[in-house]
Amino acid sequence: MGWVESLQRAINYMEDHLLDDLTMEQIAKEANLSIYHFQRIFTILTDVSVGEYIRRRRLTLAAQELSRTQCKVIDLAHKYGYDTPEAFTKAFRRQHGVTPSEARKHRGKLVSYNRLIIQVNLKGAKPMKYRIVEREGFQVVGIKRQFSMENEENLVGIPKFWDEVNGNGTDELLHQLNNGQIKGVLGICVADHENIQSTQKLDYWIATEYDGEPPDGLSKLEIPTSKWAVFEVVGPMPDAMQKAWKQIFSEWFPSSGYKHANTPELEVYTDEDPFKEDLYSEIWIPVK
Repeated sequence: MGWVESLQRAINYMEDHLLDDLTMEQIAKEANLSIYHFQRIFTILTDVSVGEYIRRRRLTLAAQELSRTQCKVIDLAHKYGYDTPEAFTKAFRRQHGVTPSEARKHRGKLVSYNRLIIQVNLKGAKPMKYRIVEREGFQVVGIKRQFSMENEENLVGIPKFWDEVNGNGTDELLHQLNNGQIKGVLGICVADHENIQSTQKLDYWIATEYDGEPPDGLSKLEIPTSKWAVFEVVGPMPDAMQKAWKQIFSEWFPSSGYKHANTPELEVYTDEDPFKEDLYSEIWIPVK
């Protein structure tokens, strides 16, 4: 089963169990992917997190039921996963722009998010520049922070981590330390890709390639021997990086014959102005 089919299987599972107490572990298991890998690919391809997709779909169904039945708001709140009518009303208004009571009286317009169907674009209209690199294992040094993937806390925590590193001088130190083949500062997610039953935590590193003992305050991480697909990313952050990831998963992987090797990926950032129109960055993906 290909990864597109795996994702669709997980989406179908979510849809069949929208009224249940879904967990990321259950959903990822349906896709036969690690929690991290499923969450990441889903968000890249759909521009929405798994949790947000479930929330939108539940509120869409709640609005439909509200408009065609006389079900009490408190009963709808509990049915669609909200502890109180107040919490339900707040979420309902955020999505639809009206309260449940106003929706029942057909005041305003409702917002409908339909069931998701994963489609892959094989047109390749925009060329991608990449190279295949085979490297022995190498060492990086930097700082590590652990994030929970439960309730998608990592999606909020990792950008804050970068803000902290950029603000306290650690980013500059890592650029100065770099003495390896990969020039720049790396963003590295280390998760248990193989074990879909693993704990919902990941280690995120901000590091640089460095041969030697790590200076005080920094730790080291060994990157395993791999074959890498190295993609050029040109443009200001974060849009250019996000667009490149989407093109990789929606166009390159389905047509390339390669599969993800399920070891850590690398995002490579230079010390140039992150908002430059011609900023050069890279994405390193282990492949097999």
